[in-house]
Amino acid sequence: MQILSLVVLKKIFKNQKETSLFGKWITFKNIEKLFLKHQEVFEITQLGLSEQQRTIYKLKIGSGKKRILLWSQMHGNESTGTKALFDIFNCFSNCNEQEFKTILKECTLVFIPMLNPDGSQVYTRVNANNIDLNRDAVDRVAKESNLLRNFLEEFDPQFCFNLHDQRTIFGVEGTKNPATISFLAPSEDETRTLTNGRKQTMNVIVAMNSLLQTIIPNFIGRYTDEFYPTATGDNFQKLGYNTILIESGHYPDDYNREASREYTFYSILQGLHHIATAVNFDAYGPYFNIPNNDKIFYDVIHRFSDAKKEVAFQYKDEIKNGKLLSKLQKVDENDLKMKFGHHEIVFESVNN
Repeated sequence: MQILSLVVLKKIFKNQKETSLFGKWITFKNIEKLFLKHQEVFEITQLGLSEQQRTIYKLKIGSGKKRILLWSQMHGNESTGTKALFDIFNCFSNCNEQEFKTILKECTLVFIPMLNPDGSQVYTRVNANNIDLNRDAVDRVAKESNLLRNFLEEFDPQFCFNLHDQRTIFGVEGTKNPATISFLAPSEDETRTLTNGRKQTMNVIVAMNSLLQTIIPNFIGRYTDEFYPTATGDNFQKLGYNTILIESGHYPDDYNREASREYTFYSILQGLHHIATAVNFDAYGPYFNIPNNDKIFYDVIHRFSDAKKEVAFQYKDEIKNGKLLSKLQKVDENDLKMKFGHHEIVFESVNN
């Protein structure tokens, strides 16, 4: 298992980060002109149109036998993976390091950087018809769901990367750390059977986790593998397309998801390089050493000497007057003894 050099990766990210993309609200307008930068290196074509007739693009690069499909922002308000993909596009367009040459020699890559441009425009999880694309894998009511599924069957990838953001409530089990990156090899049935496909998916995750543990040790979690019968990852895995879920989460004081963007970037590159160089994908046992995600965080907690008076708050994002605003809202939680706040304010008791 070849783990990429952290020194090299940090230098590459610093030089190739797509600085025009920043923050959590990334729309089609933000990325539309960026495709022009890469048209000489990538094969850029229209996958189709969204429900509101916005273009959904796919970018193809590489000539290898190992086919890999990556998509982001199937939830419109989850953009960290999209930013990381455009950082990676810059790498393939500008970098000459051997790592990238190896990936392109051994793999054929197709990226769909924004599957849900309508939801992205208004910063919602769902598409224009209020459909959660990540729960539409069976009924396929949405145009976007059909575009993804049809191309999946046409391209026939060996591995898929399904890129999401997770809420700030998640921490790493057994620690007081937020789950900055969480991985999942989705289940194929309710019994969570360890099929050969799941083992191969776990193997790639082991490689990504091995790298991240050298950078942000104990900030990496394992997302629940409860079987969701209508979910995209579960169904793709069941169909024989090994699907790696990456959930980009919170890092201390990183509400713009710029630090988690960097770690997502590292995760994807390590995963691609591992797939490119691995002779087999048999070793999966260390996957189960990754701690579970645990719902232990609130954004803000007010602490008092009388625990009954303690109050928790979560940020709620909304678009107003063309800007993304985050407002704290009180959470109905009676017992905060085992919870942590990303920010905690301690109030001294007052004796009357």
